[in-house]
Amino acid sequence: MDIDLDIDRFVERYVAVWNDPDPVARRRAIAGLWDVDGVQTTESARYRGHDALEARITGAHNDLVRDAGFAFRPAGDATGHHDTITFTTFMAPAAGGGIAWTGRTVLTLGEDGLIRNEHQFTVDMQAGTEADSRATAEDFLRLLGEGAPDRIAELFAEHVEWQLNWPDSGHPAVPWIRPRSTRADVADHFRDLAAFHVPEKSAGTASRVLVDGSDVIVLGDIRQTVKATGRPYTARCALHLTVEEGLITRYAVYEDSLTVTEALAGHPVHR
Repeated sequence: MDIDLDIDRFVERYVAVWNDPDPVARRRAIAGLWDVDGVQTTESARYRGHDALEARITGAHNDLVRDAGFAFRPAGDATGHHDTITFTTFMAPAAGGGIAWTGRTVLTLGEDGLIRNEHQFTVDMQAGTEADSRATAEDFLRLLGEGAPDRIAELFAEHVEWQLNWPDSGHPAVPWIRPRSTRADVADHFRDLAAFHVPEKSAGTASRVLVDGSDVIVLGDIRQTVKATGRPYTARCALHLTVEEGLITRYAVYEDSLTVTEALAGHPVHR
């Protein structure tokens, strides 16, 4: 049998059921994912049928999501062929932070697209380094989009290696560009950055997110509108993050600094 479904969407639905606080919606979602005799096998137990699966998922939700404040998230690596799908899931604090658990799941589907057999494996935390790095980077990008300087700073270590592709002296039109080294400095940086731009017109794209162990590279652009002049600008950029134990220890940005400077200065800048 060939899989005739959107694998990524199917995995999103699977992960969402563990986070869903509504018992009725959770029961409905289970029926829409597992066959009536579907089986989940973990290292320690086996659960067969909707009632057993509901009890299993409800218990995990109550203990880990509702009471402990975690959330389950897909790692974005789902793949499959014929009747089998495999993917990684990680569990991390819903408010942001390091990964507490990483799991690898293998699903076998029936002809109706419902799960007949599932095997779940706990992944060694060291093997989950890339998922941890990706999770922290995604939290950073989400909070950056929300404009939350203090919550962004919580993702950083107490001491940070900070690098921007500007001269050490910076530029008078761009006062937020200066050396930073602490978590408090990080909050100040994003607070100062927001003060010079129109918040509701702040945007950007992350066209690629590349992860290699503890290092994350984000390629994209920044779109801002200068508050003082109303002048919009778009600057391409690359961001290099290093994540250790769930916290960002290195922050290096390479951007089109000429475009940023000219937008803030309000006139062309001599090169």
